[in-house]
Amino acid sequence: MDIQWICAVTIILAWFCRGSSGHQTSVEPPRNLQIIDPGLLGHLYIEWQPPPSLLTLDQCTIKYKLKYRSTGDADWKVVFTKKLKYGDGFDLSKRTEAKVQTLLEGRCTNESEVKSDWTHATFQAPSQGDLESQIRDFHCVYYNWEHLTCTWQPGRLAPPGARYELYYWYEGLDHAVQCSDYIQTHGRNTGCNLQNLRQAEYIDFNVCVNGSSESTQLRPSYFTFHLQNLVKPSPPEKLSVSISAYEEVHVEWSPPAGGTPPHCLDYEVQLTEHDGEADAPWAAVSTQVETAFTFSQANRSRVSCVRVRGKTNMFCADKGFWSEWTRECFYVSRKDEKQLFILIAVVLSFLTVIIIFILAAQRKKRTNGEKNISPTPLYLE
Repeated sequence: MDIQWICAVTIILAWFCRGSSGHQTSVEPPRNLQIIDPGLLGHLYIEWQPPPSLLTLDQCTIKYKLKYRSTGDADWKVVFTKKLKYGDGFDLSKRTEAKVQTLLEGRCTNESEVKSDWTHATFQAPSQGDLESQIRDFHCVYYNWEHLTCTWQPGRLAPPGARYELYYWYEGLDHAVQCSDYIQTHGRNTGCNLQNLRQAEYIDFNVCVNGSSESTQLRPSYFTFHLQNLVKPSPPEKLSVSISAYEEVHVEWSPPAGGTPPHCLDYEVQLTEHDGEADAPWAAVSTQVETAFTFSQANRSRVSCVRVRGKTNMFCADKGFWSEWTRECFYVSRKDEKQLFILIAVVLSFLTVIIIFILAAQRKKRTNGEKNISPTPLYLE
């Protein structure tokens, strides 16, 4: 009996060992990882090839874990993908590094995840010109979701005759496009206006500002951003203020006309009692999408001004710029002031009536006196 039990255990262990030997316990890393610059102003492609051993596996899910960053970034960006290529925007003035590993899971690994070692790659665009020759204070605003305006200042070491040019690219364009409407200061390009960019919203918008000079090379600058995060809407329109019988200030307005979607706007309403004072305190309240608000006027003597502005909300963008204020000033009396005015009006009316009676009595008395005086007869001899 003991011999039969030992034989059974031996057979089970042998079967388990044969089954376990068929499971994948390791996997090779991807091959030929490289970072490619296709000339799209900082939009780089990270490509790799699968390890040869995976070509014979048909019972496992094969994925890749990609990490990448630029010099100075605190954190890695992480992507899980089944593809062998990934693209993103980078600052070409910085060094780019990437690493990728193979992830294997399924029947071939007994349903557990197996990870390979990392494969590494770096990329550095050739640098040219002095660092102080590149532009400064680059700033872009997407006005009312209709047109983009970018401005900059020349580099500190840029020679007087330096000429700057702006190029842009986003997914859907075949190649980088140069600005056709420059803003100039003293004959030098210091900004650019761009129109018709609706198809570029919610995707990477890549910009390069480079320069040329006869005396020296100028260092280019690269930027990647999303247009919807740069929106500055127009001010709200048709601001109106009304006072209720309960001395509540009701404020209404309309969303700005143009390209800004009304559902993308939040508003701030402010109220002050000190018109004309630069440091006057304002009572502020925010509204989401709503275009009306009512202030209670309890214990307030007057309201000098109300103003409203708008900003893209979190449902349409991660950030943005406030619009300019739209402003309306007016005056509201307090109840005791109104009662005083009413009292003054009653007193004045009463005095007017008394004066009228006095004047009428005097006139009547004068008339009666004239009737009582008889004329003296005149006799002629």
